[in-house]
Amino acid sequence: QVQLVESGGGSVQAGGSLRLSCAASGSIFSINTMGWYRQAPGKQRELVALITSGGRTNCVDSVKGRFTISRDNAKNTVYLQMNSLKPEDTAVYYCYIEGAWRGYWGQGTQVTVSS
Repeated sequence: QVQLVESGGGSVQAGGSLRLSCAASGSIFSINTMGWYRQAPGKQRELVALITSGGRTNCVDSVKGRFTISRDNAKNTVYLQMNSLKPEDTAVYYCYIEGAWRGYWGQGTQVTVSS
């Protein structure tokens, strides 16, 4: 069984920063791509950023220059550093990990940005 534990969400004012973490544990034999998605109220879940096992990153245009995704393979952990936060970044953030045979989702962590 695989568990993903997210942390780091919270409430900040616009312009502030937060760092999300997602640690995987359990029967993970290998981890390929890791990523972060978000879902705002009344909207579909959308991709925020991805990082491959080789360290290549990609992110949605709306967060480029503000968010940075990284990973620590020794700790099976993916991070999302979020700077210059905007009210439109308010959402539940979910981590996603692609294992050898299937993907796994975190439980979600709320990020609220006030103006």
